[in-house]
Amino acid sequence: MSRVLVIDDEPTICWGFQQLLSEEGHEVQVAASAEEGLRLAEQRAPDAIVLDVRLPGMDGLSAIELFRLRIGHVPIIVITAFGNLDTAVKALEQGAFDYLTKPFELEQISDVIGRALRHGRSRPGTPSQAAEELCSAGDESLVGKSQAMQRVFKQIALAARTDVSVLITGESGTGKELVAEAIHRHSSRRAGPFVPVCLAALSANVIESELFGHVRGAFTGADSDRKGLLELADGGTVFLDEIGDVAPAIQVKLLRAIERHEIMPVGDARPRRIDFRIIAATHQSLPELIASGRFREDLFYRLSVFQIELPPLRDRPEDIPLLAEHFLGQISGRAGPGGSSGQRSAAGVPDSSESAGTVPKRFSEAALRELMARPWYGNVRELRNAVEHAAVLSRTAEIGPESLPEPLAMSARGQKSCEQVCRRAAARWLVAAAEKRADGEPALYRRFLELVEPPLLEAALKLCAGNLAAAARLLGIHRATLRHKLRRYGIERPAER
Repeated sequence: MSRVLVIDDEPTICWGFQQLLSEEGHEVQVAASAEEGLRLAEQRAPDAIVLDVRLPGMDGLSAIELFRLRIGHVPIIVITAFGNLDTAVKALEQGAFDYLTKPFELEQISDVIGRALRHGRSRPGTPSQAAEELCSAGDESLVGKSQAMQRVFKQIALAARTDVSVLITGESGTGKELVAEAIHRHSSRRAGPFVPVCLAALSANVIESELFGHVRGAFTGADSDRKGLLELADGGTVFLDEIGDVAPAIQVKLLRAIERHEIMPVGDARPRRIDFRIIAATHQSLPELIASGRFREDLFYRLSVFQIELPPLRDRPEDIPLLAEHFLGQISGRAGPGGSSGQRSAAGVPDSSESAGTVPKRFSEAALRELMARPWYGNVRELRNAVEHAAVLSRTAEIGPESLPEPLAMSARGQKSCEQVCRRAAARWLVAAAEKRADGEPALYRRFLELVEPPLLEAALKLCAGNLAAAARLLGIHRATLRHKLRRYGIERPAER
């Protein structure tokens, strides 16, 4: 029987852990403070510790080192309702085994405690190797409480502890450069330069010179030696955005630079040794580009030693209110919601106090619901633009839906991306449903249709302002069929127009 010590000042959290872990055959002790937890641990060393960050008296992060000193290297799982990148990095640096953000699922708890106990048994008395699995997030430039973003935060913290190449993928506007900056800022290269390069913005006739530099006389107009962007990143990190747009000839030189840590400026016969880390990003599927012969497979493997995939904003709607208020605070010249008012943002947007006295602006509940309902094909970048528009347009302290700009139409890229998301979701659902299906259950095809048809019908009705005939035409079905389906799924029929 394994002993688990749970330290949290919320009785309901402690009770929940007790019930779950006792059912799984573990002995559970609970404490309401770090000091009480230390006393219990010294009396009888636990096999694993669950430790909240915010506690009365000593906080959880400060207690990690004391547990290490007093009882050795017991796996410590950090939990908090306020997950952010700084907290994750600090917990990792202190040697925490893993990190969970409230609210969490019972399966998550069972999984992480099971891993912690197995690790403790296999590596007694040694530092937690699984601490390298940690990494949660929170940075002033990165906001999110969703599980998807918590996974990203963990990956950022883990990537920051290494010096390998990182490949960040995700749709346009998801914040790939912010993630790259966060990795650099928390890495051992933080004192060195961070050099962002948008490869798609460099024309074919200048990209080689811009990246690798040139010597005097290398070509017409080269009047002096010039360092390239890779050399300017010496001792730091270079961020290569839109790596999928690079021509094959440049891919070869990049591969050499990564493998040998040396560059050859245009017109020079002598390679130059440089020390840099590469973080690359793309909105494209590099495996598809490899299959079509447009991207080198060996370069892909060199770039993707560590991969981070950023979720589109539509997949984490619970983060939209946080992001909207965060951007509104920045635009207002405040540190965040409820912060002190400033005069003018760096972008030149007037402070909310100029149009609404000294009362900071805020979004109404209706406006937040509208923001959460939108698909955000331009992701976080589009949301920020919408917040800026609303902040300028609204003449009152409370921003309502009427101040929001019209949503952007879906681009061809966004349409393709949504279709890919639907296909992946259908495949994942089928695999999960097949594993859990019991004998005698309805066929999976019918179950899937029952899952996806209602939101499709509701969306069609909304787009057609409740007009059944128009919605039926949009869907390509007869109006009687639409009526039948609405009755079948219990969807309230809007009045026909």
